[in-house]
Amino acid sequence: MASPESLIAEENFCCSICLDVFTKPVSLPCGHSFCHDCITKHWAYVSCLFHCPLCKEEFTTKPLLRVNIIMAELVEQFKKRAKKSSSAPEHSGSGEVLCSLCPEPKPSAIKSCLVCLLSYCQTHLKSHQTIPALKKHKLIHPVDNPESRVCDIHGEPLEFFCRVDQMFFCTSCANKEHKKHEVVTLEEEARTRIQQLGTEKECTDQMIKARQQKIHAIQCSLDASRNNTEEAVTCSRDTMTALVDYIERSQNELTEVVNAKLKTREKEAKDFIKELNAEVMEITLKNQQLNNIPLKEDPFGFLKNVLSLTISSPQVKDWSDVSFNTDQFAFQESLAELETSIKMKINKLCDPSLKEKKKHAVNVTFDPDTAHADLSVSDDGKQVAHGNLRRVQNTPKRFDHVLNVLAKEGFSSGRFYYEVLVKDKSQWDLGVAYELINRKGDIRLSPKNGYWTIWLRKGEELTVNAGPPISLKVREIPEKIGVFVDYDEGQVSFYNVDLSTNIFSFFGCTFTGKLFPFFSPCGSDGGKNVAPLIITSVTYD
Repeated sequence: MASPESLIAEENFCCSICLDVFTKPVSLPCGHSFCHDCITKHWAYVSCLFHCPLCKEEFTTKPLLRVNIIMAELVEQFKKRAKKSSSAPEHSGSGEVLCSLCPEPKPSAIKSCLVCLLSYCQTHLKSHQTIPALKKHKLIHPVDNPESRVCDIHGEPLEFFCRVDQMFFCTSCANKEHKKHEVVTLEEEARTRIQQLGTEKECTDQMIKARQQKIHAIQCSLDASRNNTEEAVTCSRDTMTALVDYIERSQNELTEVVNAKLKTREKEAKDFIKELNAEVMEITLKNQQLNNIPLKEDPFGFLKNVLSLTISSPQVKDWSDVSFNTDQFAFQESLAELETSIKMKINKLCDPSLKEKKKHAVNVTFDPDTAHADLSVSDDGKQVAHGNLRRVQNTPKRFDHVLNVLAKEGFSSGRFYYEVLVKDKSQWDLGVAYELINRKGDIRLSPKNGYWTIWLRKGEELTVNAGPPISLKVREIPEKIGVFVDYDEGQVSFYNVDLSTNIFSFFGCTFTGKLFPFFSPCGSDGGKNVAPLIITSVTYD
């Protein structure tokens, strides 16, 4: 049976990071051990997520590093045994290559001879150190198969390296096959390769460090985004609550104002009616006096009777310019304007009506018969891009000057909605257009010419093609655009699908013909705008 000491190999006491014997070994919750300094440096650029370098188990919080006492004691025992064995002359070699001349049990060799093709311990090496003829032999660090270090053709030690053929060779080979090649000694090539490996290791260390720093930056950015999201949600809740509270208080105040004005109007009306009733009574009295005058046929008697009467004229006002004003109670128009303004501002943050609009999604495909000759439409009709190698016929339906294309599907009533992926593009045009638009020559996009569109230029400039054009300011350039049309209500709206925000809306349009979805992927823009426009499927809750 093997002794316990023989079962303890050096690799059992080596850190998998530095590949050396443990120094102050610590254990992770997964059970694996590392040098304290090694694992600390490994985690130096990680702030949010820590993992074991061996099994990759992840820990959400940084584990508490404690010294593995048992492992530390075993390492110390191993180091003592290694030191003791290395102090013995017969075991001064690598501990793996054994002396070729000694009987069993063989001690470790300290040198191998490329002439004798044998390995020697300290005792048997003395002849190579004292006999002049043997002193000329090539001695190297002990190896298991020294014959592999000898030239198969000349039987001489492989002492040189050819940088042209990338091979080992002996002195005789150097004088013949490699005479004109770049030849160096093995030691020189080894030093060069060690330097190269050191440089590459520094490079890879820098690459690892840069990526760990990038991971750290991304994690910090993600943490900041989480904090910003929480702040935004809190701010929106507080703002909306304050706004609702303000509106409720304003509604109560408005109700009080309206009721107060109504009371004032009621008092004015009562005063007017009271005064008018008093005048009516005076006028009625005069009317009764007039009715009591007998109408005799004798003019003389009638006039004598009238002249004897005293009929006073009532004291009354001229009421022709007096009116009772009700306009002060007509708040409906102002409130409607307020409602529209508030909805427009909220929709710029997040339009709660977008989900409802998505329910009117329709299947839209590009019509290759309308596409400019330089546009390529995919077989399924869902993608279009600049760059067409096929020859097409210039028909009346086809745009011949501008890189435009219409959808196959048209609409003359109701509501419809579709979405277009515009990611990785620096230019594009989107919207709807009449079926009977001009498709030849230069085209000006505007509602007057039958186009309701927006476009992107230079990767950051969003514009509404109205009359005159309107420059749009948005929080971020959209990657997917939603287009909603209410034909009967005369509305065309554009949305940033990912943010659920309204970009712009045309209102009050009067449509008189069939509307078709309109697109332009625009030119390649020097390779910056090669991505296609993609009509995507619409998803909604």
